[in-house]
Amino acid sequence: MKRRSGVLMHVSSLWGDFSCGSFGNEALEWIDFLADCGFSVWQVLPFCLPDEYNSPYKSFSAFSGNPNFIDLPSLYRDGLITAAELGAAAQQTPYLCEFDRLGRERMALLARAAGRYTDDGEMEDFFAAHPQVENFCRFMALRAANGDRPWTVWTVDTPDPALLATWRFAEYTFFRQWAKIKAYANRRGISVVGDVPIYVAHDSADVWSAPDQFLLDGEGMPTDVAGVPPDYFCADGQLWGNPLYDWEKMQADGFAWWRARMGFMTELFDGVRIDHFRGIESYYAIPAGETTAKNGRWIKGPGLEFVRAMQQVCGDKLLIAEDLGEITAEVAALVKDSGLPGMRVLQFAFLGDENSPHLPHHYPNNCAAYTGTHDNNTLLGYIWEMPEADRRRLFAYCGYAGGDWDHCADAILRTMFASHAGLLVLPVQDLLFYGSDTRFNTPGKTGGNWSYRLARDQLPMIDRAKFREWNRLFGRA
Repeated sequence: MKRRSGVLMHVSSLWGDFSCGSFGNEALEWIDFLADCGFSVWQVLPFCLPDEYNSPYKSFSAFSGNPNFIDLPSLYRDGLITAAELGAAAQQTPYLCEFDRLGRERMALLARAAGRYTDDGEMEDFFAAHPQVENFCRFMALRAANGDRPWTVWTVDTPDPALLATWRFAEYTFFRQWAKIKAYANRRGISVVGDVPIYVAHDSADVWSAPDQFLLDGEGMPTDVAGVPPDYFCADGQLWGNPLYDWEKMQADGFAWWRARMGFMTELFDGVRIDHFRGIESYYAIPAGETTAKNGRWIKGPGLEFVRAMQQVCGDKLLIAEDLGEITAEVAALVKDSGLPGMRVLQFAFLGDENSPHLPHHYPNNCAAYTGTHDNNTLLGYIWEMPEADRRRLFAYCGYAGGDWDHCADAILRTMFASHAGLLVLPVQDLLFYGSDTRFNTPGKTGGNWSYRLARDQLPMIDRAKFREWNRLFGRA
């Protein structure tokens, strides 16, 4: 891998004035910031519509875009919303996403914009080229017509035309605005890396429109569901509940559904992280109806044949294998044989002995290294909560001799920059050395996640010259 570095920050965490980060001028300013620091990668989380807990890892469609990311001032300049409507959408706090308010108000505002939009043919061209997005829009309109109930119990098969038009306008506007942001990023030398959750929700346009691709019974319900078995961290395991793929059927048609999905992802991004990559080698199947993940079983996955099919679709795009957790020799062999870079996380480095693959001196070139992921604590929060012996070991490892460990960030980040990892990615909170109050997600916790935002006046607090020099010094510029 070419040596480079980047920052992990979801679009929702961008500063702005309308309750959530968006594809507005703030995104362009953020790209300028990355380029000025010598970074060349912007990593984001899934762009799809999030679930009721605001998680982008469970969605009504893998082929959707989050309407909350639409830039409202652009709609105002285009004459699609009024000055009064724009003013009424102004946020009350710049520090957190106002999810409740967005849920109540944003689609209603977009409905008014949709009613004023006159299609010049480009929207229809977009949907002709993206039938899965059309499926999503129809699914959402039909779901509303059926009282927002799951598709397995629908009785109404005709959507409200106005609501369908709103969803079509929102999705088209989302992708049109993002295309401009991504083009600007690429002109500034910034590659955007997205994220592909391995599974989809049962109540989704994906399962509704292609039920034959999933392991379902005659009523459309899953026969087995996804999760992970009990381990040191969770005695009952994790019962995710997603339907499992019918890999035999997918293999028979050349993984057509996945080919479409990855083609869609590589249209949006310059590369993607494949979440829960170990499920490609073997996946954990839990009988439907179980209340814990204890009684599941491992079943062989599609393996290298699937990976090669995805590489064929993605061409020279960067694919990162999320190979974290309990990794078997078979999973390690699949990652190696695939040639995909795996992941290394500093926060896992001091849980074991000196042979941990997450210690920076063990990083291969062909990996993406992180201080922490979106599921981890911030670096400062991690250090604060470490056992004293592990903290001393971390400080000694990074050559930090100072007694006031609040100022140890530079030694740790510099160690990561100097590592052999081809790609280094830092969460934006770690650039500022913020504490656990800015943590993005705590797995297993249903509330308080995904809402962190970087306020506009915090960006100047980051020392651009320092990161620019480190990128130059360690060959990542």
